[in-house]
Amino acid sequence: METIIIALFILGYAAIALEHNLKLDKLIPALAMMAILWALVSFGIDTFPNWFDSSAHNLIEGFAGFSLEERHHLLEETLLHHLGKTAEILFFLLGAMTIVEIIDYFDGFSTIKNFVKTKSKKRLLWIFAFLAFILSSIIDNLTATIVLITILQKIIQDKNTRLWFASLIIIAANAGGAWSPIGDVTTTMLWIAKKVSAAKLMEYLIIPSLICMVVPVFIASFLKPFQGDVDNGFIDNLEGSKNKYGARMLYLGLAAIIFVPIFKSITHLPPYVGMMLSLSIVGIFAEIYSRFQFSISSVIVTDDANPIGYHSPVHRSLSRIEMPSVLFFFGILMAVAALESLGILFIGAESLKAVVPNIDIVVMALGVGSAVIDNVPLVAASMGMFNEPMDNYLWHFVAYSAGTGGSMLIIGSAAGVVAMGMEKINFMWYFKNIAWLAAIGFVAGAIAFMLIRNINL
Repeated sequence: METIIIALFILGYAAIALEHNLKLDKLIPALAMMAILWALVSFGIDTFPNWFDSSAHNLIEGFAGFSLEERHHLLEETLLHHLGKTAEILFFLLGAMTIVEIIDYFDGFSTIKNFVKTKSKKRLLWIFAFLAFILSSIIDNLTATIVLITILQKIIQDKNTRLWFASLIIIAANAGGAWSPIGDVTTTMLWIAKKVSAAKLMEYLIIPSLICMVVPVFIASFLKPFQGDVDNGFIDNLEGSKNKYGARMLYLGLAAIIFVPIFKSITHLPPYVGMMLSLSIVGIFAEIYSRFQFSISSVIVTDDANPIGYHSPVHRSLSRIEMPSVLFFFGILMAVAALESLGILFIGAESLKAVVPNIDIVVMALGVGSAVIDNVPLVAASMGMFNEPMDNYLWHFVAYSAGTGGSMLIIGSAAGVVAMGMEKINFMWYFKNIAWLAAIGFVAGAIAFMLIRNINL
Protein backbone atom coordinates (compact mmCIF):
# COMPACT_ATOMS: atom_id res chain seq x y z
CA MET A 1 0.00 0.00 0.00
CA GLU A 2 2.86 2.40 0.81
CA THR A 3 4.33 1.82 -2.66
CA ILE A 4 0.99 2.70 -4.27
CA ILE A 5 0.73 5.87 -2.16
CA ILE A 6 4.23 7.00 -3.12
CA ALA A 7 3.56 6.24 -6.80
CA LEU A 8 0.33 8.26 -6.76
CA PHE A 9 2.11 11.16 -5.05
CA ILE A 10 4.82 11.15 -7.74
CA LEU A 11 2.14 10.98 -10.44
CA GLY A 12 0.25 13.92 -8.90
CA TYR A 13 3.48 15.83 -8.48
CA ALA A 14 4.29 15.31 -12.16
CA ALA A 15 0.86 16.61 -13.14
CA ILE A 16 1.49 19.75 -11.06
CA ALA A 17 4.93 20.29 -12.59
CA LEU A 18 3.58 19.80 -16.13
CA GLU A 19 0.47 21.96 -15.72
CA HIS A 20 1.41 24.13 -18.73
CA ASN A 21 1.89 21.10 -20.98
CA LEU A 22 -1.27 19.38 -19.76
CA LYS A 23 -3.23 22.67 -19.76
CA LEU A 24 -4.65 21.63 -16.40
CA ASP A 25 -4.62 24.01 -13.45
CA LYS A 26 -2.33 22.61 -10.76
CA LEU A 27 -5.00 22.90 -8.05
CA ILE A 28 -6.95 20.03 -9.69
CA PRO A 29 -4.25 17.32 -9.36
CA ALA A 30 -3.31 18.73 -5.94
CA LEU A 31 -6.84 18.37 -4.56
CA ALA A 32 -7.35 14.97 -6.21
CA MET A 33 -4.01 13.70 -4.91
CA MET A 34 -4.80 14.88 -1.37
CA ALA A 35 -8.19 13.17 -1.25
CA ILE A 36 -7.00 9.89 -2.82
CA LEU A 37 -3.91 9.63 -0.59
CA TRP A 38 -5.88 10.08 2.61
CA ALA A 39 -8.52 7.62 1.37
CA LEU A 40 -5.79 5.02 0.77
CA VAL A 41 -4.32 5.73 4.20
CA SER A 42 -7.74 5.09 5.73
CA PHE A 43 -8.30 1.88 3.74
CA GLY A 44 -4.89 0.48 4.61
CA ILE A 45 -4.60 1.76 8.16
CA ASP A 46 -4.37 -1.79 9.57
CA THR A 47 -1.39 -2.67 7.32
CA PHE A 48 1.02 0.19 8.02
CA PRO A 49 3.99 -0.61 10.30
CA ASN A 50 4.74 3.01 11.28
CA TRP A 51 2.94 6.21 12.24
CA PHE A 52 4.56 9.60 12.63
CA ASP A 53 3.79 11.89 15.56
CA SER A 54 4.12 15.42 14.17
CA SER A 55 4.09 17.11 17.57
CA ALA A 56 6.94 14.93 18.91
CA HIS A 57 8.54 14.68 15.47
CA ASN A 58 9.22 10.99 15.83
CA LEU A 59 7.69 7.62 15.04
CA ILE A 60 5.14 6.38 17.55
CA GLU A 61 6.49 3.46 19.56
CA GLY A 62 4.38 0.31 19.61
CA PHE A 63 2.17 1.39 16.70
CA ALA A 64 2.34 -2.11 15.22
CA GLY A 65 0.47 -3.39 18.28
CA PHE A 66 -2.39 -0.86 18.08
CA SER A 67 -5.89 -2.20 17.50
CA LEU A 68 -7.87 -1.18 14.39
CA GLU A 69 -10.06 1.11 16.49
CA GLU A 70 -7.02 2.80 18.04
CA ARG A 71 -5.49 3.27 14.60
CA HIS A 72 -8.63 4.90 13.19
CA HIS A 73 -8.83 7.19 16.21
CA LEU A 74 -5.18 8.18 15.70
CA LEU A 75 -5.89 8.79 11.99
CA GLU A 76 -8.74 11.18 12.82
CA GLU A 77 -6.59 13.07 15.36
CA THR A 78 -3.70 13.32 12.89
CA LEU A 79 -5.95 14.53 10.07
CA LEU A 80 -7.45 17.18 12.35
CA HIS A 81 -3.96 18.25 13.47
CA HIS A 82 -2.75 18.73 9.89
CA LEU A 83 -5.98 20.47 8.91
CA GLY A 84 -5.46 22.96 11.74
CA LYS A 85 -1.84 23.63 10.80
CA THR A 86 -2.75 24.05 7.14
CA ALA A 87 -5.66 26.35 8.01
CA GLU A 88 -3.26 28.61 9.93
CA ILE A 89 -1.26 29.15 6.75
CA LEU A 90 -4.32 29.56 4.52
CA PHE A 91 -6.08 32.13 6.71
CA PHE A 92 -2.82 34.05 7.01
CA LEU A 93 -2.52 34.13 3.22
CA LEU A 94 -6.19 35.08 2.78
CA GLY A 95 -5.73 38.05 5.10
CA ALA A 96 -2.56 39.21 3.36
CA MET A 97 -4.09 38.81 -0.11
CA THR A 98 -7.16 40.81 0.92
CA ILE A 99 -5.07 43.69 2.30
CA VAL A 100 -3.11 43.80 -0.96
CA GLU A 101 -6.35 43.87 -2.97
CA ILE A 102 -7.70 46.69 -0.78
CA ILE A 103 -4.55 48.72 -1.51
CA ASP A 104 -5.08 48.06 -5.20
CA TYR A 105 -8.76 49.09 -4.90
CA PHE A 106 -7.56 52.58 -3.97
CA ASP A 107 -4.88 52.49 -6.69
CA GLY A 108 -2.28 52.69 -3.93
CA PHE A 109 0.49 50.95 -5.83
CA SER A 110 0.57 53.77 -8.38
CA THR A 111 2.30 55.79 -5.66
CA ILE A 112 5.42 53.71 -6.31
CA LYS A 113 5.77 55.42 -9.70
CA ASN A 114 6.95 58.52 -7.84
CA PHE A 115 10.23 56.73 -7.11
CA VAL A 116 11.04 56.43 -10.82
CA LYS A 117 12.65 59.70 -11.96
CA THR A 118 15.47 58.66 -14.29
CA LYS A 119 15.82 57.85 -17.98
CA SER A 120 18.99 55.77 -17.59
CA LYS A 121 18.32 52.08 -18.15
CA LYS A 122 21.06 51.09 -15.72
CA ARG A 123 19.62 53.27 -12.95
CA LEU A 124 16.12 52.05 -13.72
CA LEU A 125 17.39 48.48 -13.34
CA TRP A 126 18.75 49.18 -9.87
CA ILE A 127 15.60 51.09 -8.85
CA PHE A 128 13.29 48.25 -9.94
CA ALA A 129 15.58 45.63 -8.40
CA PHE A 130 15.59 47.29 -4.98
CA LEU A 131 11.88 48.05 -5.17
CA ALA A 132 11.24 44.36 -5.93
CA PHE A 133 13.57 43.27 -3.14
CA ILE A 134 11.90 45.48 -0.53
CA LEU A 135 8.30 45.17 -1.71
CA SER A 136 8.43 41.37 -1.97
CA SER A 137 9.53 41.14 1.66
CA ILE A 138 6.31 42.92 2.68
CA ILE A 139 3.57 42.04 0.19
CA ASP A 140 5.14 38.75 -1.07
CA ASN A 141 7.15 38.16 -4.23
CA LEU A 142 4.17 37.32 -6.45
CA THR A 143 2.30 40.56 -5.77
CA ALA A 144 5.48 42.66 -5.95
CA THR A 145 6.21 41.21 -9.39
CA ILE A 146 2.71 42.00 -10.66
CA VAL A 147 2.87 45.58 -9.34
CA LEU A 148 6.33 46.36 -10.73
CA ILE A 149 5.78 44.79 -14.15
CA THR A 150 2.54 46.75 -14.46
CA ILE A 151 4.54 49.95 -13.81
CA LEU A 152 7.32 48.74 -16.12
CA GLN A 153 4.85 48.38 -18.99
CA LYS A 154 3.98 52.06 -18.66
CA ILE A 155 7.63 53.16 -18.69
CA ILE A 156 9.43 51.01 -21.27
CA GLN A 157 7.85 50.59 -24.69
CA ASP A 158 10.45 48.32 -26.30
CA LYS A 159 9.35 44.70 -25.81
CA ASN A 160 12.82 43.11 -25.80
CA THR A 161 14.19 45.59 -23.27
CA ARG A 162 11.15 45.04 -21.06
CA LEU A 163 11.74 41.27 -21.07
CA TRP A 164 15.19 41.80 -19.56
CA PHE A 165 13.87 44.15 -16.89
CA ALA A 166 11.00 41.79 -16.02
CA SER A 167 13.41 38.86 -15.69
CA LEU A 168 15.67 40.73 -13.28
CA ILE A 169 12.58 41.74 -11.30
CA ILE A 170 11.82 38.02 -10.88
CA ILE A 171 15.28 37.37 -9.43
CA ALA A 172 15.08 40.38 -7.10
CA ALA A 173 11.53 39.58 -5.94
CA ASN A 174 12.38 35.96 -5.12
CA ALA A 175 15.51 37.06 -3.25
CA GLY A 176 13.51 39.65 -1.30
CA GLY A 177 10.83 37.16 -0.36
CA ALA A 178 13.33 34.67 1.09
CA TRP A 179 14.47 36.74 4.08
CA SER A 180 11.03 37.78 5.31
CA PRO A 181 8.46 35.59 7.11
CA ILE A 182 5.73 37.23 5.02
CA GLY A 183 7.67 37.48 1.75
CA ASP A 184 7.08 34.00 0.34
CA VAL A 185 4.67 31.15 0.96
CA THR A 186 7.54 28.84 1.90
CA THR A 187 9.02 31.20 4.49
CA THR A 188 5.51 31.74 5.86
CA MET A 189 5.11 27.97 6.17
CA LEU A 190 8.39 27.63 8.07
CA TRP A 191 7.51 30.58 10.31
CA ILE A 192 4.02 29.36 11.20
CA ALA A 193 5.35 25.83 11.77
CA LYS A 194 7.81 27.34 14.28
CA LYS A 195 10.85 26.19 12.34
CA VAL A 196 12.15 29.77 12.14
CA SER A 197 11.49 32.99 14.04
CA ALA A 198 10.96 36.27 12.22
CA ALA A 199 13.95 37.96 13.87
CA LYS A 200 16.42 35.15 13.19
CA LEU A 201 15.17 34.63 9.63
CA MET A 202 15.87 38.27 8.83
CA GLU A 203 19.17 38.21 10.69
CA TYR A 204 20.50 35.10 8.94
CA LEU A 205 19.15 35.67 5.43
CA ILE A 206 19.14 39.42 4.78
CA ILE A 207 22.78 39.45 3.61
CA PRO A 208 22.69 36.21 1.54
CA SER A 209 19.40 37.31 -0.07
CA LEU A 210 20.81 40.76 -0.82
CA ILE A 211 23.89 39.20 -2.42
CA CYS A 212 21.63 36.85 -4.40
CA MET A 213 19.95 39.94 -5.85
CA VAL A 214 22.90 42.33 -6.17
CA VAL A 215 25.33 39.99 -7.95
CA PRO A 216 23.14 39.18 -11.00
CA VAL A 217 21.85 42.76 -11.20
CA PHE A 218 25.44 44.09 -11.09
CA ILE A 219 26.50 41.73 -13.89
CA ALA A 220 23.38 42.51 -15.93
CA SER A 221 23.97 46.25 -15.63
CA PHE A 222 26.98 45.83 -17.98
CA LEU A 223 24.98 43.94 -20.59
CA LYS A 224 23.79 45.64 -23.79
CA PRO A 225 20.02 45.73 -22.96
CA PHE A 226 20.73 48.00 -19.98
CA GLN A 227 22.92 50.53 -21.78
CA GLY A 228 21.70 53.98 -22.75
CA ASP A 229 18.40 55.71 -21.94
CA VAL A 230 14.75 54.84 -22.41
CA ASP A 231 12.60 56.81 -24.85
CA ASN A 232 12.24 60.50 -23.96
CA GLY A 233 8.49 60.19 -23.79
CA PHE A 234 8.50 57.79 -20.87
CA ILE A 235 7.87 60.56 -18.30
CA ASP A 236 4.49 61.23 -19.89
CA ASN A 237 3.41 57.73 -18.85
CA LEU A 238 4.26 58.27 -15.19
CA GLU A 239 1.18 59.17 -13.24
CA GLY A 240 0.62 58.91 -9.51
CA SER A 241 -2.47 57.44 -7.93
CA LYS A 242 -5.70 58.87 -9.28
CA ASN A 243 -7.35 58.19 -5.93
CA LYS A 244 -6.60 60.81 -3.26
CA TYR A 245 -6.46 58.06 -0.62
CA GLY A 246 -4.10 55.85 -2.66
CA ALA A 247 -0.84 56.76 -0.94
CA ARG A 248 -2.47 56.69 2.49
CA MET A 249 -3.90 53.20 1.95
CA LEU A 250 -0.58 51.95 0.55
CA TYR A 251 1.36 52.96 3.65
CA LEU A 252 -1.42 51.82 5.98
CA GLY A 253 -1.63 48.41 4.29
CA LEU A 254 2.13 47.84 4.29
CA ALA A 255 2.36 48.91 7.94
CA ALA A 256 -0.49 46.54 8.84
CA ILE A 257 1.30 43.58 7.24
CA ILE A 258 4.62 44.47 8.91
CA PHE A 259 2.76 44.68 12.24
CA VAL A 260 1.89 40.95 12.12
CA PRO A 261 5.33 39.58 13.19
CA ILE A 262 5.43 42.23 15.95
CA PHE A 263 1.98 41.14 17.17
CA LYS A 264 3.12 37.51 17.24
CA SER A 265 6.27 38.29 19.23
CA ILE A 266 4.23 40.24 21.80
CA THR A 267 1.25 37.91 22.21
CA HIS A 268 2.82 34.56 21.18
CA LEU A 269 -0.37 33.87 19.24
CA PRO A 270 -0.33 32.27 15.75
CA PRO A 271 0.39 34.76 12.93
CA TYR A 272 -3.07 34.47 11.38
CA VAL A 273 -4.58 36.13 14.48
CA GLY A 274 -2.44 39.21 13.95
CA MET A 275 -3.21 39.18 10.23
CA MET A 276 -6.95 39.16 10.93
CA LEU A 277 -6.48 42.16 13.26
CA SER A 278 -4.48 43.99 10.57
CA LEU A 279 -7.13 43.19 7.98
CA SER A 280 -9.88 44.54 10.22
CA ILE A 281 -7.99 47.82 10.77
CA VAL A 282 -7.27 48.28 7.06
CA GLY A 283 -10.89 47.33 6.32
CA ILE A 284 -12.23 50.02 8.66
CA PHE A 285 -10.26 52.77 6.93
CA ALA A 286 -11.13 51.36 3.50
CA GLU A 287 -14.86 51.49 4.27
CA ILE A 288 -14.58 55.02 5.66
CA TYR A 289 -12.60 56.35 2.70
CA SER A 290 -14.81 54.67 0.11
CA ARG A 291 -17.93 56.22 1.62
CA PHE A 292 -16.40 59.66 1.10
CA GLN A 293 -16.79 59.00 -2.64
CA PHE A 294 -20.57 58.62 -2.35
CA SER A 295 -22.64 61.42 -3.81
CA ILE A 296 -26.43 61.57 -3.41
CA SER A 297 -26.76 63.71 -6.52
CA SER A 298 -24.68 61.55 -8.84
CA VAL A 299 -23.62 57.95 -9.36
CA ILE A 300 -19.89 57.20 -9.18
CA VAL A 301 -18.81 54.22 -11.24
CA THR A 302 -16.49 52.21 -8.98
CA ASP A 303 -16.70 48.99 -10.97
CA ASP A 304 -17.19 48.68 -14.73
CA ALA A 305 -19.63 45.83 -14.26
CA ASN A 306 -21.44 47.34 -11.30
CA PRO A 307 -22.13 51.09 -11.56
CA ILE A 308 -23.29 52.04 -8.08
CA GLY A 309 -22.86 54.92 -5.70
CA TYR A 310 -21.06 52.83 -3.09
CA HIS A 311 -19.27 49.52 -3.33
CA SER A 312 -17.65 47.90 -0.28
CA PRO A 313 -13.89 47.72 -0.94
CA VAL A 314 -13.57 44.78 1.46
CA HIS A 315 -16.24 42.75 -0.33
CA ARG A 316 -14.75 43.57 -3.71
CA SER A 317 -11.24 42.70 -2.53
CA LEU A 318 -12.40 39.36 -1.11
CA SER A 319 -13.95 38.51 -4.47
CA ARG A 320 -10.64 39.18 -6.27
CA ILE A 321 -8.21 37.11 -4.18
CA GLU A 322 -6.50 34.11 -5.77
CA MET A 323 -8.71 31.28 -4.50
CA PRO A 324 -7.14 28.74 -6.93
CA SER A 325 -3.77 29.37 -5.24
CA VAL A 326 -5.29 28.97 -1.78
CA LEU A 327 -6.91 25.65 -2.77
CA PHE A 328 -3.64 24.48 -4.33
CA PHE A 329 -1.77 25.17 -1.10
CA PHE A 330 -4.46 23.28 0.83
CA GLY A 331 -4.26 20.26 -1.47
CA ILE A 332 -0.48 20.00 -1.63
CA LEU A 333 0.11 20.59 2.09
CA MET A 334 -2.46 17.97 3.08
CA ALA A 335 -1.08 15.51 0.50
CA VAL A 336 2.43 15.87 1.91
CA ALA A 337 0.93 15.45 5.40
CA ALA A 338 -0.34 12.01 4.35
CA LEU A 339 3.22 10.90 3.48
CA GLU A 340 4.52 12.45 6.68
CA SER A 341 1.93 10.64 8.81
CA LEU A 342 3.07 7.25 7.51
CA GLY A 343 6.66 8.09 8.46
CA ILE A 344 7.76 7.91 4.81
CA LEU A 345 9.41 11.35 4.84
CA PHE A 346 11.12 10.75 8.20
CA ILE A 347 12.53 7.38 7.15
CA GLY A 348 13.52 8.83 3.75
CA ALA A 349 15.40 11.67 5.45
CA GLU A 350 17.33 9.24 7.65
CA SER A 351 18.34 7.26 4.56
CA LEU A 352 19.30 10.45 2.71
CA LYS A 353 21.53 11.58 5.59
CA ALA A 354 23.32 8.24 5.49
CA VAL A 355 23.95 8.46 1.74
CA VAL A 356 24.77 12.20 1.62
CA PRO A 357 26.36 13.18 4.96
CA ASN A 358 26.83 16.82 3.87
CA ILE A 359 23.42 18.35 4.50
CA ASP A 360 24.36 21.56 2.64
CA ILE A 361 24.43 19.61 -0.63
CA VAL A 362 20.96 18.24 0.10
CA VAL A 363 19.54 21.70 0.80
CA MET A 364 21.16 23.26 -2.28
CA ALA A 365 19.78 20.39 -4.35
CA LEU A 366 16.38 21.33 -2.93
CA GLY A 367 16.94 24.85 -4.26
CA VAL A 368 17.82 23.56 -7.73
CA GLY A 369 14.80 21.26 -7.56
CA SER A 370 12.53 24.19 -6.76
CA ALA A 371 13.40 25.62 -10.19
CA VAL A 372 11.87 22.54 -11.82
CA ILE A 373 8.95 21.78 -9.53
CA ASP A 374 6.93 23.83 -7.07
CA ASN A 375 8.81 24.84 -3.93
CA VAL A 376 5.74 24.55 -1.67
CA PRO A 377 5.68 20.73 -1.59
CA LEU A 378 9.48 20.62 -1.39
CA VAL A 379 9.49 22.75 1.76
CA ALA A 380 6.49 20.88 3.15
CA ALA A 381 8.40 17.63 2.64
CA SER A 382 11.55 19.02 4.28
CA MET A 383 9.50 19.98 7.33
CA GLY A 384 8.54 16.34 7.70
CA MET A 385 12.03 15.03 6.97
CA PHE A 386 14.22 16.94 9.40
CA ASN A 387 13.82 17.27 13.15
CA GLU A 388 16.27 20.09 13.88
CA PRO A 389 15.08 22.58 16.54
CA MET A 390 13.63 26.02 15.83
CA ASP A 391 16.07 28.51 14.27
CA ASN A 392 18.59 25.84 13.44
CA TYR A 393 20.69 27.00 10.48
CA LEU A 394 19.25 24.15 8.41
CA TRP A 395 15.77 25.74 8.35
CA HIS A 396 17.13 29.12 7.31
CA PHE A 397 19.15 27.52 4.53
CA VAL A 398 16.00 25.67 3.39
CA ALA A 399 14.14 29.01 3.32
CA TYR A 400 16.91 30.61 1.26
CA SER A 401 17.33 27.74 -1.21
CA ALA A 402 13.63 27.16 -1.83
CA GLY A 403 12.92 30.87 -2.11
CA THR A 404 15.72 31.85 -4.50
CA GLY A 405 16.44 28.64 -6.42
CA GLY A 406 13.22 28.96 -8.38
CA SER A 407 14.61 31.99 -10.24
CA MET A 408 16.78 29.71 -12.39
CA LEU A 409 13.79 28.76 -14.56
CA ILE A 410 10.85 30.93 -15.57
CA ILE A 411 8.42 28.25 -14.29
CA GLY A 412 10.34 27.77 -11.05
CA SER A 413 8.49 30.36 -8.98
CA ALA A 414 5.11 32.03 -8.72
CA ALA A 415 6.78 35.34 -9.61
CA GLY A 416 8.26 33.79 -12.75
CA VAL A 417 5.00 32.23 -13.85
CA VAL A 418 3.02 35.47 -13.46
CA ALA A 419 5.74 37.45 -15.29
CA MET A 420 5.69 34.81 -18.02
CA GLY A 421 1.98 35.44 -18.46
CA MET A 422 2.15 39.24 -18.29
CA GLU A 423 5.07 39.66 -20.69
CA LYS A 424 4.77 36.41 -22.71
CA ILE A 425 8.34 35.47 -21.77
CA ASN A 426 9.52 32.42 -23.72
CA PHE A 427 10.85 29.53 -21.60
CA MET A 428 13.96 28.97 -23.76
CA TRP A 429 14.68 32.72 -24.03
CA TYR A 430 14.73 32.96 -20.24
CA PHE A 431 16.82 29.79 -19.94
CA LYS A 432 19.46 31.07 -22.39
CA ASN A 433 19.64 34.67 -21.19
CA ILE A 434 18.68 34.74 -17.51
CA ALA A 435 19.20 31.29 -15.97
CA TRP A 436 22.96 31.75 -15.67
CA LEU A 437 22.52 35.09 -13.90
CA ALA A 438 20.05 33.56 -11.43
CA ALA A 439 22.36 30.57 -10.86
CA ILE A 440 25.33 32.83 -10.09
CA GLY A 441 23.24 34.83 -7.64
CA PHE A 442 21.91 31.65 -5.99
CA VAL A 443 25.38 30.17 -5.51
CA ALA A 444 26.86 33.51 -4.32
CA GLY A 445 24.11 33.89 -1.71
CA ALA A 446 24.51 30.27 -0.59
CA ILE A 447 28.26 30.72 -0.12
CA ALA A 448 27.59 33.91 1.86
CA PHE A 449 25.12 32.04 4.06
CA MET A 450 27.60 29.23 4.79
CA LEU A 451 30.38 31.71 5.59
CA ILE A 452 28.14 33.63 7.99
CA ARG A 453 27.00 30.38 9.58
CA ASN A 454 30.56 29.14 10.08
CA ILE A 455 31.59 32.45 11.64
CA ASN A 456 28.69 32.37 14.10
CA LEU A 457 29.10 28.71 15.05
